[in-house]
Amino acid sequence: MKFKLVPTPPDELGFVADAQRAVPLVPGSEDDCCARLMRRLDLPSRDVARTWLTFLRALELAEETSDGSFVRLQREPTAAHLRDAFERRVYGASDVLDALSDEPKSVADVFGGFDERVPAWERHRAVENWRDIWTERVERILDWLVLLDLAAAEADGYVAVE
Repeated sequence: MKFKLVPTPPDELGFVADAQRAVPLVPGSEDDCCARLMRRLDLPSRDVARTWLTFLRALELAEETSDGSFVRLQREPTAAHLRDAFERRVYGASDVLDALSDEPKSVADVFGGFDERVPAWERHRAVENWRDIWTERVERILDWLVLLDLAAAEADGYVAVE
């Protein structure tokens, strides 16, 4: 399963561990988990907290139980684990990473090669602004790739890191 929601990257990777610790060990409802994330991480809204909860699932740091509750997984959020899970489980992450090279590429350049991968139902759901929505998602993916040391941001754009 791949996840589409990607929060704005934090300043430090340690924030991911803080977010994981905010998810309860004893299963809790989505509302309870979002409230905990908002309170412990000082997130501005429930939507941002829900995005983080979904993203933690993508990173295999939390899971949704069969009854719809959420629980923290006992997995260390090491940089290696986060890089692996991000590439495997975040929709578009591997495609965006593959689009990078030694030559800097802007967000628009990367999106230009990615736009065909935007699911048709997403295009129909937001007919008037799907390009804006997905360009922002590509930019967030790029910024996460930088935070995960899989890419670098340069003055002219983003480049792959060996």
